[in-house]
Amino acid sequence: MTPYAILEERARAVLPRPVFDYYAGGAGDEDTLAANARAWSAVRLRPRVLRDVSRVDTSTTVLGARIAAPVLVAPTAFHRLAHPSGELATAEGTAAAGSLLVLSTRSSTRIESVAAAAGPWWFQVYLLRDRGLTKEFVQRATAAGARALVLTGDTPYVGRKRRDRGSLAIPDEDFRANLERLTDVALAEQAANVTFDDIGWLHELSRLPVLVKGVLRGDDAARCLEAGAAGVVVSNHGGRQLDGAVATAEALPEVVEAIAGRGEVLVDGGVRSGRDVVRALALGARAVLLGRSVLWGLATEGAAGVQRVLTEVQEDTAHVMALAGASSVDEVTSDLVTLGAV
Repeated sequence: MTPYAILEERARAVLPRPVFDYYAGGAGDEDTLAANARAWSAVRLRPRVLRDVSRVDTSTTVLGARIAAPVLVAPTAFHRLAHPSGELATAEGTAAAGSLLVLSTRSSTRIESVAAAAGPWWFQVYLLRDRGLTKEFVQRATAAGARALVLTGDTPYVGRKRRDRGSLAIPDEDFRANLERLTDVALAEQAANVTFDDIGWLHELSRLPVLVKGVLRGDDAARCLEAGAAGVVVSNHGGRQLDGAVATAEALPEVVEAIAGRGEVLVDGGVRSGRDVVRALALGARAVLLGRSVLWGLATEGAAGVQRVLTEVQEDTAHVMALAGASSVDEVTSDLVTLGAV
């Protein structure tokens, strides 16, 4: 079994079945969920030889924030389902590993409390049916020290997941952690009328850089930048939205080409190891985001588990870089990979 598979099984053993299925499941037949991990394997490494790799530096920056490795924590919902300390533990573990947290709109812990425990962090934005709620979220996140906003663009409606058949009930105190004054739950659902114009609205509201998450096409990526985005996250929501959507490793080169260095490109989906991190960087990503593996670490060991996951991926990334002949992130370039057969 791979280290990721071992960690997933440990989480399965400690989590209630509905919670595990909620985190682990994908939409539809879970074709995209499976394709995400499989697609990275089709990217073959072309290692260089006779390079001095006695010292390997994995550090980099994302939107100016210095991090220990090109690995961020993706926004995922309701961490208190995985561990009593929820997002507080995730923030602490992320900071200890020298990484950056992207906090979900669906956090089960107050924004201000997480911010106090976090290192550098960004806030993920769902445009809600009540735009006033979204405005309040963004203003609170900005006041609490968020360094960027990440607008999720692929969820006008929530994908249908076969594993999640309504058996999971989100405790009201978790759902309402940041929605104390909410009277109509429907108003906190995602809006279906989100457009490129909302990128500018969020920037004007916060004066923070805005990235758009959920981009799988080059033309969409270019339009995001034209609308004021500082970059994009190549993502299919971990296979949880449109089943049959292209895998992120397959979509990444087209998006990188369309961005053409005018903004930062990040990627998530199926990243399981340092080898995948190096593949993503060689295909043009600035960094990757980890979702489920961080949740598995949180479920099994709390903050220490989150730190362990991130540290182990960082160490694995350094090991793969060394064997590939790259002593720094800047040396992980497109000549290090080729597309092969799975």
